[in-house]
Amino acid sequence: MIEVKQLSFSYTRTPFITDMTFSVKQGEIFGFLGPSGAGKTTLQKILIGMITSYKGSASIGGMECRRHTGRFYETIGVDFEFPTLYEKLTARQNLQFFASLYRKQPRSADELLETVGLERDGDKRVSEFSKGMKSRLTFIKSLLHDPEVLFLDEPTSGLDPTNSRLMKDLILGEKERGKTVVLTTHNMQDAAELCDRVAFIVNGKLCALDSPHNLIMSRGAARITYTYYDKGERTITCPLQQVSGDALLLSLIKENRLLSIHSSEPTLNDIFMDITGRTLV
Repeated sequence: MIEVKQLSFSYTRTPFITDMTFSVKQGEIFGFLGPSGAGKTTLQKILIGMITSYKGSASIGGMECRRHTGRFYETIGVDFEFPTLYEKLTARQNLQFFASLYRKQPRSADELLETVGLERDGDKRVSEFSKGMKSRLTFIKSLLHDPEVLFLDEPTSGLDPTNSRLMKDLILGEKERGKTVVLTTHNMQDAAELCDRVAFIVNGKLCALDSPHNLIMSRGAARITYTYYDKGERTITCPLQQVSGDALLLSLIKENRLLSIHSSEPTLNDIFMDITGRTLV
């Protein structure tokens, strides 16, 4: 669905995005992960046609992003990090207006409002909405014309846990409908939960690309830590794959002498720091 080859871009004479090559499959949730200023949002702007002065190639559905026509915007939906709504209009009026910009038959505004819990606020002015309500409304605005590809920039930013969960379920629901989703975030928990594959971006360069699971397992799989009593508490750690050969652990289990046992594995954030030497701030 998306093909990027040897992509480079600079705002000044100093390179900003350098020689990126990757692809995104249809029906995949693909995540761009990196700290602020890494190039994630710029890369998204290139893919949605806002920046055309790049070198190399970037195409969606076989259409080069710098040469797109009006039809291009019939195929993509964009949810920016900050709300892009008309504050003096109601939620329903906003949806009706943005739906009128497309040729396609729009999805039902009432049904979309209901999916994000705004069915009772459809006739309320957006100026009266909280930040979380605006975020949810902006998200369903990107779904109005039933696009093939969704570009989501920090979709759960500023949401409380309940609405964050709702948003993630909606994103997964769009994937089930066959949509391709490109997610830009610095929230590693969201990325690990939602993304089929993630790309680590630092200083405009692609540092790693794989599934969250493969990245985690390649950098030190799960470990077992157990505690037992022998003239005081003692704690032992061993790799999960070596548990069957740990004679001490096996004997402690047989003798019911374990005080505690738990497994742990690196998080996606740990892997990001390991690979890039950077944190997501």
